[in-house]
Amino acid sequence: MSWVQQYDPLGNVFLSALVAAVPVIVLLGLLGLFHARAHVAALCGLVAALLIAVGVYGMPPLLAVAAAGYGVAFGLLPIGWIVLNAIFVFDITVHTAQFEIVKQQIAALSNDRRIQALLIAFCFGAFIEGAAGFGTPVAISAALLVALGFKPLQAAGLSLLGNTAPVAYGGLGIPLVTLAKVTGLELGTLSAMVGRQLPFFSLIVPFWLVIMLAGWRRTLEVWPACLVAGGSFALGQFLVSNYHGPWLVDIVSAVVSLLALVALMRFWQPRALWKFADEESITVSHPSRRDSIVAWMPWVLLCLFVFIWGLPEVKQGLDRVGMWRIPVPGLNNSVVRVPPVVAAPTPEEAVFELKALSATGTALLLAGIVGGLSLGVSPVNLVRLYGRTLRRVRTSLLTIAAMLALGFTSRYGGMDTTMGLAFARTGVLFPFFSPLLGWLGVALTGSDTSSNVLFGNLQRVAAERIGISPILTAAANSSGGVMGKMIDAQSIVVASVATTTTESTAADAAVSPADVLRYVFLHSLGLAILVGVLVLLQAYVVPGMIP
Repeated sequence: MSWVQQYDPLGNVFLSALVAAVPVIVLLGLLGLFHARAHVAALCGLVAALLIAVGVYGMPPLLAVAAAGYGVAFGLLPIGWIVLNAIFVFDITVHTAQFEIVKQQIAALSNDRRIQALLIAFCFGAFIEGAAGFGTPVAISAALLVALGFKPLQAAGLSLLGNTAPVAYGGLGIPLVTLAKVTGLELGTLSAMVGRQLPFFSLIVPFWLVIMLAGWRRTLEVWPACLVAGGSFALGQFLVSNYHGPWLVDIVSAVVSLLALVALMRFWQPRALWKFADEESITVSHPSRRDSIVAWMPWVLLCLFVFIWGLPEVKQGLDRVGMWRIPVPGLNNSVVRVPPVVAAPTPEEAVFELKALSATGTALLLAGIVGGLSLGVSPVNLVRLYGRTLRRVRTSLLTIAAMLALGFTSRYGGMDTTMGLAFARTGVLFPFFSPLLGWLGVALTGSDTSSNVLFGNLQRVAAERIGISPILTAAANSSGGVMGKMIDAQSIVVASVATTTTESTAADAAVSPADVLRYVFLHSLGLAILVGVLVLLQAYVVPGMIP
């Protein structure tokens, strides 16, 4: 059975786009306005997506159900698998009381909460994004911040905001590699163009992050730290993206930023220590070198395993022995995409890749096992601890699965493309809306890579029609998309899970996905609009910035 997508079922692209947005409106409305539980909101949004796909877009019911099933599978692996095992690694460090030593050493660098937020949410999170992506940095950074004493909502919001500028180059450059493949544009040129957009925001984000945490006045007290963290990251991002390529941008930039900030802390500290109200200062102790090595072992192993697993040679080798490509029954090559989204009618592939060995979640699991054994946890207790972690996150795994099912139904039903085409009708203002299209794509799909697949070619076609550089708009899809990472459903759930599944988090302090969404939404939209302004200037005022 073959079905051709239609992108304007109501005869008016803007009216069709409004109807296509109903599932997202249902999801976000239930979360943000009616305070529904995340899994309930996700399931209601999924039902709305199925009804519109079948009833308005004419998608055969079996295809719609198959698309939702494909989304469920992808939601559990790799996304859910990453979340589960990231929390497992963290639980091991808490269970063995080794995190207290880690906390002491971070406090030894700076007991100031603003500096700690920069170190964890921005620098460390960017490194993990560069090596793995797929929600891993949010899960780990948010859990670390909560354990350091940050409030759950603060930890979630800061981790999401910090995980913006690195996303376009995340997972060893996969989003841009995919964008080049989809658009037929040269990879090095796309990498350079994104590297002439995002560094401005890499410089801004540390300031924005501290403002979110402590306000304007308190931010001015630590402006050297914000400038060093953001400036060093931005410089590394520009140089590597323009003169090497997209593969190591985040890893190099994050390491440079982290080292620069740590070096600054050696001879500069804020004049006034800033901490939370009614908080006692952490008493800084100096553990032995051996105790320090033991305490950091799970985190060192985590970084090591994640980095190794991200290397193309390792990933390909593991895939040769532990990957199965499973065509989705009834869906694979049954949905046909048509112009202007693609150059010619193209059957949409739907093949679920079961990567048992090369999945980032597997690297996290191995890091947890090896780290737990190195800390003296017996195999039996490791199994018990893993079971306890699984019980705590089971509802969240259901939520992630339902949200990905909604996204895949929208994608294969053509509804997200309808919304994209509405953006593309903005004419000479398209450079401004181009990043917002990427922002929408990531908010809907949860992935900069998926957004580039979805809208990359549309960006190229629209740019060629209005006579501007397709390199600019295609790159803007990825640069604007990173700001949508703050509000995509899976990231919000990951942040919520990571900040409320630790034993130290009181039940009455639990943070819901709705709380997180309200906390970060305006920040996400504001940054996306700023990207739009920058791209508009690059299109008409400073076109010399386009390679």
